[in-house]
Amino acid sequence: MTTVGKHEFPMARTCPFAPPPAYEEIREQEPVTRVRLPDDGYAWVVSRHEDVRTVLNDRRFSADRQHPDFPQIVEGEAAFRRPDDERTLVSMDAPEHSRARKAVLGEFTVRRLEALRPRIQKIVDTQVDALLAGPKPGDLVETVSLPVPSLVICEMLGVPYADHDFFQENTTNLISRTASPEERRAALGALTGYLTDLVAEKEKNPPDDLLGRQIGKLRAEGTYRRASLAAMGFLLLAGGHETTANMISLSTVALLRNPDQLAAIKADPGKTLDAVEEMLRYFTILDVATARLCIEDIEVGGQLIKAGEGVLALGHAANRDPRAFDNPDELDITRSARHHVAFGFGPHQCLGQNLARMELQIVFDTLFRRIPTLALAAEVDDLPFKDDANIYGLYQLPLTW
Repeated sequence: MTTVGKHEFPMARTCPFAPPPAYEEIREQEPVTRVRLPDDGYAWVVSRHEDVRTVLNDRRFSADRQHPDFPQIVEGEAAFRRPDDERTLVSMDAPEHSRARKAVLGEFTVRRLEALRPRIQKIVDTQVDALLAGPKPGDLVETVSLPVPSLVICEMLGVPYADHDFFQENTTNLISRTASPEERRAALGALTGYLTDLVAEKEKNPPDDLLGRQIGKLRAEGTYRRASLAAMGFLLLAGGHETTANMISLSTVALLRNPDQLAAIKADPGKTLDAVEEMLRYFTILDVATARLCIEDIEVGGQLIKAGEGVLALGHAANRDPRAFDNPDELDITRSARHHVAFGFGPHQCLGQNLARMELQIVFDTLFRRIPTLALAAEVDDLPFKDDANIYGLYQLPLTW
């Protein structure tokens, strides 16, 4: 028998290298159970790897955050419902989602991203130069983790990097669990307004950047809408720097705490991509991003979920499921972890996942090659982890060499 509301969501991590303790209890004892949400509503949580993939890949689970019954995992989130022409890919269902994703998918092909590799390498080298030229200890977050993905996505979109501080401040407020609804609404409004103005300026003479090419392509198809493209730009800009930045910092800590595994990728950079996959699985920093609304009765993991009920697919619980990964609580860069769900699964799987993989690979190969004596300059327990944010990470990472 399922206990209704035994747990409250979101659940806090008590260790930076592990999911919330309740995740294991839920996964092993009640893998599909109900939890209480911040607005006093309820939703099902799905915690096993196979079941999470089922939810994320089945069209009977809607991603439409505009729906009044969609589960709200942040207090006051209902106030963030946007007009239809300002919705982003993450809140669309097929066939609308399929069309919108296809329109921009060409910007993230392996071939196009490989053409960016030399430029990304140059950006990484410049930021490692800044780390080495600065004070010791130096802050990896300030010098490398944030600037690298920010510079890359800004260049891709044609967004002036000079506005980076504006984006960082507002994105931080937007994803904070402690910011008030008014502060989050103000941040969303500021970011949306900025992107809308930028797109309007690019309309006059579309440049050869992602936004400019989309203007030309969508105009030719007769489907161009400024608000929709601005919403796409917002999603790519916000998602393209905050997630990768946090993965750079967390993974650096993990590698420094596991010198044998760090030595393996130093000796053979061919192992770096496997290490990237394992660290994506291990941290699963976007654990709360996969809420869904059931739109047709369906049984998952032996439990009937009815139309109109909310569902949270717990990626971090799934990525520590011993049914899918041997010794899942151990960091092991030699395992085959490509079936993790850190990027989601199914039609909404992260659009920029291969860009993130490339950035992480280049950063780790460059950082540890150029600074072989890199070491933590603080105890792990003293590091400022983002326990108050919906995207897990670090506010600062002091390093020495």
